Amino acid sequence: MISDAIETTQCQQKDPVDLFHSRHFVKICAPMVRYSKLAFRTLVRKYNCDLCYTPMIIAADFVRSVKARDSEFTTSKGDRPLIVQFAANEAQVLSDAARIVCPFADGIDLNCGCPQRIHDDLKRTVDLCRKAEAAGVSWITVHGRNIEERHQPVHYDAIKIIKQNTSIPIVANGDVKTLKDAENIHHMTGTDGVMVARGLLANPAMFAGYEETPLKCIQDWVDIALEHGTPFTCFHHHLMYMMERITSKQEKKVFNVLSSTSAVLDYLNDHYGV
Repeated sequence: MISDAIETTQCQQKDPVDLFHSRHFVKICAPMVRYSKLAFRTLVRKYNCDLCYTPMIIAADFVRSVKARDSEFTTSKGDRPLIVQFAANEAQVLSDAARIVCPFADGIDLNCGCPQRIHDDLKRTVDLCRKAEAAGVSWITVHGRNIEERHQPVHYDAIKIIKQNTSIPIVANGDVKTLKDAENIHHMTGTDGVMVARGLLANPAMFAGYEETPLKCIQDWVDIALEHGTPFTCFHHHLMYMMERITSKQEKKVFNVLSSTSAVLDYLNDHYGV
């Protein structure tokens, strides 16, 4: 809750733009609804994630309701650098939401990408990015698909063209499953950072070079989630994602229907020594 974060975070504000000048490329955890919360951000930061986003927050609700603020935004001393993502269609509402959260975060992001990503006419996307640059944004993240594409290949060539036609940092997003993928996309597009969503859900240790989730990461998640009082459904779903590549179909049938924290802990201990 914001009230809990005042003493620990208010004086620690950093300029996350500095990351883009000091790293090979910036490794970023995407804003994922329900999933990019404090506990998961804490986990991926242990495994070489440079920058984390909150889940998307509806700015109007955040401004209007203390209850919404306490449920939607939680941070802690080590949760930095942190970008808060808002969805808003009124400038004043976005400004008000940013003013409330700014002492506890390092940047504010406006969600312009769900579901409109790149335009079929790439010139329109380049023009939009240039306008955002002129307006003073620090960087832009581009998901390389258009509005009708869901699982088709990402248009990395389009992201490269956007990077070539802007002077601020550009972050590439889409279909990153391994650290090698991230490195290849960085080289292919010339972008300054790579943002990952589902790839990190499947393997929170991805940025540390692991091909699949190591047992140590699963243990870390259990410890962090229990420490933060993570609701069971969220706790369980993260483990289902993390164990997708390391469990058999039969194991999944058993593990995915477990219905309590104690049952999950017993299963992990019995089968993996976690």
